Amino acid sequence: MNCAPLPSPAWLDELLQRLRQPQVRDLAWTLLSAPLLQRTALPQRHPLAASRWLGEPQRLADWLLALEQAPEGLRAWLQAAPQQRLGRYYERLWQFALGQAPDLRLLAANLVVREHGHTLGELDLLLEDDDGLHHLELAIKLYLGPARAGPREWLGPGSEDRLANKLQHLYRHQLPLSSTPEGRALIAAYSTAPVQAALWLGGYLFYPWAEACRPPPGADPAHLRGHWLHRRDWPDYRRQRGGRWQPLPRGEWLAPARKAPAQCWSDETLESWLQQLPMDAFPQLLARLEESDGEWWERERLFLVGDHWPQVHNGYSR
Repeated sequence: MNCAPLPSPAWLDELLQRLRQPQVRDLAWTLLSAPLLQRTALPQRHPLAASRWLGEPQRLADWLLALEQAPEGLRAWLQAAPQQRLGRYYERLWQFALGQAPDLRLLAANLVVREHGHTLGELDLLLEDDDGLHHLELAIKLYLGPARAGPREWLGPGSEDRLANKLQHLYRHQLPLSSTPEGRALIAAYSTAPVQAALWLGGYLFYPWAEACRPPPGADPAHLRGHWLHRRDWPDYRRQRGGRWQPLPRGEWLAPARKAPAQCWSDETLESWLQQLPMDAFPQLLARLEESDGEWWERERLFLVGDHWPQVHNGYSR
């Protein structure tokens, strides 16, 4: 099943140019960025597929622009359940939007399915729209593609997470959970309609620098991308690319960075940070910033990994 049509990446970029509040930018990115995959073994469905916010995206843009002027409600929602994990932050952004979206009803989120007191899993979203009742599983992932040397898999930065494994877990455990007797009994408290299970997988794919690497099977042509490289290659890469670089903390891994001049690192600050960074540190996400109209905008992002990545991956400080 193909995902619901989304506005073009250029349309999203233009909208992000008009948004300054970090949480609102992350929300716009969450709702409108392309998925990692276009084709999946089980259905993929955009949570807003039946909402006029996708059919008439200017309505969604107007809502986001109004939120930009009064972001207190969004901030309060996020602060009510502060999350260290990027995935939970991503889910909270979706929940906020779906609670206000036209043409659908968010019935429940993070429903825990249990059997005789034993937790079987969790249903990320239960919502109802003109197409019926839906159990949706959400995921935000950043995967690094295979190079000639090393595993021939798409890996998470810590290398313990694999795209193939994540998909298998979705297909074999998370999506079927709503069809189990325990899942059906839980859902019956909200609706007796037949439930349809689907996934939505957002994020970025990072390709090895200076090496050919095919996208994973079924990749969306518009998927977001960057590069990754070993520490030993950083000086050459920096000379070729130029620009001003700085690391992005995990909480800033969603929407492209937008920085005021006072928030930007100098070359000296970056060099000092690199000298203090252990050679086997957990992979660091860096952004290349360019100045435009008095602000600094992300133009590229990459993961900087240790020279022995991914073979050495235990004991990283996260």
